[in-house]
Amino acid sequence: MRAGLYYFLKIIFWIVWWIVFLITVLFGLFNIPGLHPREDVALGITFSSRYARDLGLDWKETYLALLDEVGVRKVRIPVYWDLVEPREGEYDFSDLDWQIEETTLRNGDIILSIGQRVPRWPECHIPGWVGDDADRREAALNRFLREVVHRYRDRKAIKVWQVENEPFLVFFGQCPPFRREMLDREISLVKSLDGSRPILTTDSGELSLWYQAAHRGDRFGTTMYRHIYKHGYGYFTYPLGPSFFIMKEWFVRFLTDQEYFSVIELQAEPWASGWVADVPLEEQFRTMDEQKLRENVLYAQKVGFPEIYLWGAEWWYWMKEKKEYPAVWETAKELFHEHAQGEQ
Repeated sequence: MRAGLYYFLKIIFWIVWWIVFLITVLFGLFNIPGLHPREDVALGITFSSRYARDLGLDWKETYLALLDEVGVRKVRIPVYWDLVEPREGEYDFSDLDWQIEETTLRNGDIILSIGQRVPRWPECHIPGWVGDDADRREAALNRFLREVVHRYRDRKAIKVWQVENEPFLVFFGQCPPFRREMLDREISLVKSLDGSRPILTTDSGELSLWYQAAHRGDRFGTTMYRHIYKHGYGYFTYPLGPSFFIMKEWFVRFLTDQEYFSVIELQAEPWASGWVADVPLEEQFRTMDEQKLRENVLYAQKVGFPEIYLWGAEWWYWMKEKKEYPAVWETAKELFHEHAQGEQ
């Protein structure tokens, strides 16, 4: 009896030992020191007129300030289906037209994010008139995609179509059940309407393996978050170095034909315990301030992807205008100036 218990405990010991050993090895590989930052990266932003309005900002004023004061020349713009087509067959492209025109005047480049799931909560922005029937929703979405691509495919500022945003992150957001076949049909449709531009697909940096998204697009973009809040756990920092993303890139390159990787969403605003406008600044600074902004950009540079799109530019302006705290805004200006100089 004692001998059997001894051997059982011995087996458990060695299983635990090997698990701890493998975790230690992986942690070491994911945190290799001494990586040199890539200097020739291009910085951009995601801009959401919806989020700017939610923060109580004049969204057009905010957008122009980002273009003219910060010097942004690369922008990812979400196309909100529920705002553009609030009633079936009735389209209002005026806000998008304005953003594209202002960006064009400054020789900027645009990634247009289209689909039912695009950046900002609740992730899926489906008009109420669509209803719950999946087939009806897909047919309506396809009509909408046709309208958008037909309208903007001749605009030179638009360089890339992003089809859906992190569609495989199914546990995040308020969305109908995800169907891979529907995503594949969307991508095929957009390619058939405009074969001259690449299709961008995206996925979570920390919570996915990238394969499902990366092999479907001509380009791939990852999110990259450092300091977050999780209900039930509180605030924490991911214990992952830049080499974590480098190793995932190697893995995906080996398994797919994907050759272009970018950081499509680098954390540049707080991840707070509630709606950011209601959270005290001291708490917001636990996950983002001007120093963390610089640190996050440097972290992304060490990953080595050629483009880095910052997430939270609206918040920089809100901090300056509504909270009289311009330090983050000024740091963003410095960063964009430094990298603009580096590209010349």
